[in-house]
Amino acid sequence: MNQVVKPYIPRARSVRRRPSQEELTALTAAMPTARRTTYGNYNVQTEVLARSTESTYIVTDDPSTTSSQTISSVEGKRIAALQEEHLKLRDIVVIDGYIGNDPDFRCPARLVMDQEFANIAGMQDHLLFQDDTIGADFEPWFTVIYTPALKAPGYPKDRMICVDLEAGVTRVLNSDYFGESKKGLLRMWNRLVYERGGLALHAGCKVVPTEGGERTLLIVGLSGTGKTTTTFTRQNQSKPVQDDFVALMPGGKVYGSENGCFAKTYALSQKDEPTIYAAVTSPGAYLENVSQREVDGPVDFFDESYTQNGRAVFPMSSLGWSRDARDAPPVSGLLILNRNDGIIPAVARLSVEQAATYFMLGETKGTAAGGAAEAGKSLRVPGTNPFFPLLHAQQGNRFFELHRSGGFQVYLLNTGSVGGGERDPLAKKVRIPDSSAAVKAIAEGTIAWELDPDFGYEVATEVPGIDDPELLQPRLLYRRQGRLDEHAAIVERLRRERAEYLSRFPGLDPRLLSALESR
Repeated sequence: MNQVVKPYIPRARSVRRRPSQEELTALTAAMPTARRTTYGNYNVQTEVLARSTESTYIVTDDPSTTSSQTISSVEGKRIAALQEEHLKLRDIVVIDGYIGNDPDFRCPARLVMDQEFANIAGMQDHLLFQDDTIGADFEPWFTVIYTPALKAPGYPKDRMICVDLEAGVTRVLNSDYFGESKKGLLRMWNRLVYERGGLALHAGCKVVPTEGGERTLLIVGLSGTGKTTTTFTRQNQSKPVQDDFVALMPGGKVYGSENGCFAKTYALSQKDEPTIYAAVTSPGAYLENVSQREVDGPVDFFDESYTQNGRAVFPMSSLGWSRDARDAPPVSGLLILNRNDGIIPAVARLSVEQAATYFMLGETKGTAAGGAAEAGKSLRVPGTNPFFPLLHAQQGNRFFELHRSGGFQVYLLNTGSVGGGERDPLAKKVRIPDSSAAVKAIAEGTIAWELDPDFGYEVATEVPGIDDPELLQPRLLYRRQGRLDEHAAIVERLRRERAEYLSRFPGLDPRLLSALESR
């Protein structure tokens, strides 16, 4: 790829390069939308509450190279000129660091941020790896330039996320939501990982000790499916490696991407998620759109009156325990999370073909993380990765290749409910302890399996720690409730819809489509 290898910083009224966290916290404290919390950190209320998929465009004169919406290179240059003219009258901060910490794989990256929105710079600073190699001659491969106060007339909501993969620059106009910074860098990194022969996965990573040795697990899922919770919930004193994105390479080798965590805070419970709760309420964390009634007061993680998509960013060091990706063994298991409310079991084991198929389907219920248009709706997002900037068929085929080369097992986990939605009296919720028991049993190899007659994957007959067989085999719940006709109708609908969905991706390996048939 054509990387930008010059220390590019737009002209501005003033430039503050690589400020410390103390300086960034002070700048955040001065923001009119920032409130200090009882924990000593700052909570910023933003106008934009989620990532803006409808306003995101890849710059290319060949739209056949991507599954995303595009604009021409001429229009990309116009957007760049508009933003750079705006920045001439602004004060900016520049954050430098690396995506990843392995010297043989890491990627130098930069955020250029309007100083009035310094919380975004502080949050990104937590996520990038930094060391003494970052000097005056630092040459970023990827740069995000962020101007929340600049509108982009003519685009959805006058907002624009302009992704120029060839230049290695993403420009964010008229959004003050931090996710556009984080995902802006990782979206460009997705392409780099693919070109190096791997695949960037929207996944957490953890290492679980067992009597048979350490097991590295990847947890793949859309935002809001429980990816962070599953990664940080402890089994056998497991340690998290990565919260949100990893590079999976041939042979199951894993590289990390970030030095911190971007955690969803809605319904965060100290009892159920003590590790995340402690990190979110630490003085160094940045909060975004968490309910708070008064300055210096507590926050309410259960109040959704403004948004369910409250967020927090904290460094991995706030956890007190984590594992360096460079020390993690090759992957032994990959978990695809699906927050479902129907007939998906709490855990299922997939064949090689089925694994790539369900990876491509990327099924779940949408949450506020994807904006109001996605919340509560049934979604299919290839690879559960809305940030892959190339053709989606390339994701599925590359995953198929990597799975065959890596020798790891792939599992489907339902983090929602079976038999109906959460408020349905006939339904049963798959709770955090249930999912944790499934993860522990996967790592230890203690699940007893049998073939599912409807979908051909394997379902559990016994999982230590899960006493309810109806969570493991939803057909049993439907049978007991006299709803087998409803169950059969859902099976038929899913088969039809899934086949139709996968047919939309020209070039996808045909074995993935045939894997939908029951065995």
